[in-house]
Amino acid sequence: MRRQLNTLYVTTEGAWLKKDGANVVMEVAGEIRGRLPAHMLESLVCIGRVLVSPPLLGYCAEQGISVCYLSPNGKFLARVEGPVSGNVLLRREQYRRSDDQAGCAALVRNLLLGKVHNQRAVLGRALRDHGEVLAEEARLSLSHSHKRLRRITDRLLEAPGLELLRGLEGEAAQAYFGVFDHLIRVDNPTLRFARRSRRPPLDAVNALLSFLYTLLTHDCRSALETVGLDPAVGFLHRDRPGRPSLALDLLEEFRPVLADRLALSLINRKQLGERDFRTLDNGAVLLKDEARKTLLTAYQERKREEVQHGFLGEKAPLGLFPYIQAQLLARHLRGDLEAYPPFLWK
Repeated sequence: MRRQLNTLYVTTEGAWLKKDGANVVMEVAGEIRGRLPAHMLESLVCIGRVLVSPPLLGYCAEQGISVCYLSPNGKFLARVEGPVSGNVLLRREQYRRSDDQAGCAALVRNLLLGKVHNQRAVLGRALRDHGEVLAEEARLSLSHSHKRLRRITDRLLEAPGLELLRGLEGEAAQAYFGVFDHLIRVDNPTLRFARRSRRPPLDAVNALLSFLYTLLTHDCRSALETVGLDPAVGFLHRDRPGRPSLALDLLEEFRPVLADRLALSLINRKQLGERDFRTLDNGAVLLKDEARKTLLTAYQERKREEVQHGFLGEKAPLGLFPYIQAQLLARHLRGDLEAYPPFLWK
């Protein structure tokens, strides 16, 4: 099993990152605030106004450490990496499969089976753990959506083409996010969820989800590049210049487990509250600096939790699962596996 390395998130405005031997050093106003051995890192994420020295950028490229730049609200800006080590034969097969409607549909079906299963698991966990204290209307709504997602799973197995599969994904999202507000147990009107909103997020819950999805997309992209796949050419998401379509494909299985449940936990445990968000003039809701640090710490802790992988039959940290699934996808494309086994959370 591959060893899990760390992602270093730098959120301090005006921080200066430099190389000192085989270490990454962070300075703020001329004072050293942190030092970390580079061999422990797989990626470096700079959020906001963070500067990286040219020698450190070059060293990271040589060592296979990607450097990613995000805006203060989590929007992806740029990524710096060394030479791509992708297997050309594997990538050729990836491109062929992407253009093959039948082969593409079979792979997308399994991706969506994983996503919808994990959405059902989130709702099922809420019904088991908190069903007795939920209002009757909320309990009935969750139960109805849980059953509806089960029916959508059955229809996914029979769907013949990509367009129908994409339509069922939209139907599943409607069923899942339609009851997402019932999963929030905090009685605060500013922490309610009405609907999914993006670019910009229009409430606190959407701000949390969008930021977590950005972090998770970064992890999925790194995993795909590690195994030699092209993150820009996907199967579920259509090709678009500048969009990591395959990373977004891989992301779908992990949204409910690594992002949605973490956002709910942070709110329900009152680790984040109304004071941790700010609203801009255009209605966009963003995380404040301290709240962003709380979220990043919780995300790293969540990635360290060990979970049984259903297909491999082994326990591994959740943070390794994007890499494991990327590896299984590569094995399927090479012909070593008859079908792509999705990540199914229990």
